[in-house]
Amino acid sequence: MSEVATTTAAKLAVPSQPATVTAYFGQMFNDRPPLKIGSRTSPMAMSQARQVQAMLAEVTPDTPTEIVGIETSGDKWMGDLAQLGGKGAFLKEIDRHLIMGGIDIAVHCMKDVPGDVPMPEGTLWAAYLAREDVHDVAVFREGSQYVSLEDVPPGTPIGTSAVRRKAQLLKYRPDLHVDRIRGNVNSRLARLDTEKQFEALVLARSGLRRIGMEHRATEVLPLEIMCPPVGAGVIGLQCRTGDSAIAELLRLLDHPETRTHITAERTMLSGLQGHCNSPIAGHATTTPDGQLSLHGMVFTREGGKFAYAHEWDAPERPAELGAFVSATLLRKGARGIIDGIPH
Repeated sequence: MSEVATTTAAKLAVPSQPATVTAYFGQMFNDRPPLKIGSRTSPMAMSQARQVQAMLAEVTPDTPTEIVGIETSGDKWMGDLAQLGGKGAFLKEIDRHLIMGGIDIAVHCMKDVPGDVPMPEGTLWAAYLAREDVHDVAVFREGSQYVSLEDVPPGTPIGTSAVRRKAQLLKYRPDLHVDRIRGNVNSRLARLDTEKQFEALVLARSGLRRIGMEHRATEVLPLEIMCPPVGAGVIGLQCRTGDSAIAELLRLLDHPETRTHITAERTMLSGLQGHCNSPIAGHATTTPDGQLSLHGMVFTREGGKFAYAHEWDAPERPAELGAFVSATLLRKGARGIIDGIPH
């Protein structure tokens, strides 16, 4: 995405008291069909859509909503995502429904939103929900004698769906055999236990929690070993710029600190112009003394070469911090690393 969008719809005179807000939006939407919330059809994505639906019901219980499941080409394709144009394969059908009016709100995992594809014209990110746990975890197959990646012997097969995870795993344990596994989390867990092709998978902890499988997490990987992807643990809500009322409704769900962090991360990602096969990690946080911190990393696919940067700035300057970290990574050789990876 070439820029980090903010809500640009015309400001409406939204009341500040909860009861008045409920009545305000209830009256605004009571003469129209239910608000349609568009989502991918995977169990995790549908869980996220139900979360958004529940949050909207708390704000305006008299406003009807409906979840519309959209099967994307990325969900149907079990091969390399690069052959479909990368992570955008998870978004384009949903974007099309939003632009054409088939849905009113699009629910996206921000980690799946590519950094090198412009945002669809006429849409905006109206809200970012509060960030969830960003840690990755190791999930060992049922019956495995191991509980830690540090303990497995050289050559142990480990599965992951992300080139970012593969690069960092091989940087940590270059003697492991790390291979790609596709499919939603439920299907990957089933294959782990039944096919026994892998000793363990590396997955997002928040994703396991969302599908009620957090108990399968055997080892939580420290951020020093597994830096998360840009947008990890964040749900973004997208709507049409012309729908001012919907934009204002979603704005009530926006988490300001998360928006600040996402702005820094995605500005960095945009500056790097990485493609879907680029192992790029980025994580923004607010330090105890109130500074905005941003880690950025770019790897070769096998983790043998990487560029790293960590910088700080004032919390009011997330875009400036993201641009600075991007420039620092490029100065440290990130462009050569990214361009050297086939896509």
